[in-house]
Amino acid sequence: MTANARAQWQIHFCVLLWGFTAILGKLISLPALALVVWRMLLVALVLALVPRVWRGLTRLSPRMLLGFAGIGVVVALHWLTFYGAIKLANASVAVTCIALAPVFLALVEPLITHKRFDARELALGIAVVPGVALVVGGVAPEMRMGVAVGALSALLVAIFGSLNKRYIERADPLTVTAIELGAGALFLFVLGLLVPALGDPLPWPSSADAGLLLLLALACTLLPFALSLVALRQLSAYSAQLAINLEPVYAILLAIPLLGEQRELTPQFYLGVAIVLLAVILHPWLQGRASRPLATPP
Repeated sequence: MTANARAQWQIHFCVLLWGFTAILGKLISLPALALVVWRMLLVALVLALVPRVWRGLTRLSPRMLLGFAGIGVVVALHWLTFYGAIKLANASVAVTCIALAPVFLALVEPLITHKRFDARELALGIAVVPGVALVVGGVAPEMRMGVAVGALSALLVAIFGSLNKRYIERADPLTVTAIELGAGALFLFVLGLLVPALGDPLPWPSSADAGLLLLLALACTLLPFALSLVALRQLSAYSAQLAINLEPVYAILLAIPLLGEQRELTPQFYLGVAIVLLAVILHPWLQGRASRPLATPP
């Protein structure tokens, strides 16, 4: 097997693991806040055991450290709204909303990175509007708050993805991940203490939830992160982005047999999903196969 073929298999395996994050979010009984605090905390604690992370910390200025910590707050809010959308609706709805991230990225990235606005990317936003309308109309009324929260989560993906694109080259990726997740966990923990309505920010999980949390943190966060770093050395930005854009497809296909969510949704929802995902999968082509920041998975 060639190095490129191996990298293709690796990146698709990573995308499959990322697809499981929504499934696990539905299966874990903890509220969204506690789930995200545990996920971020577990990953940050494991990364704290890596000497490379500490070496990277010593090379960062206080300003850069605070900057990455601030991005970590945005990441935390993204995950909070993502899992909030799952709890308010279901996994299929949440990942469909995340597929809107490239649309928001087309609008947000020029503002953050000073990249030139590309009119072709505006076509992506226009293309998904009918799909979004069908998605909203294809879910039960009590799920529509989940759609709104999921769309907010997609906007937050675009914001922190653009911020990382602007600053990531100035520091070691593992170090940045440790700072962002550690800062995000701390932010949400304090938020939970200040806003009791959000629930206990760090309850002790049941044995079943503990196992699922470890699976979420290690198998669906750390492992694909490490594998993707290896794979991206061999893949073009176009190939990697195309694979990552398939993550909602994998998640929805997994949700049908594992969660039976097709019974909660109408054919109209799936038609809307097809329109949204078609636009998202064609996203790199609309960009003229230009190099872009990789989307960050949920």
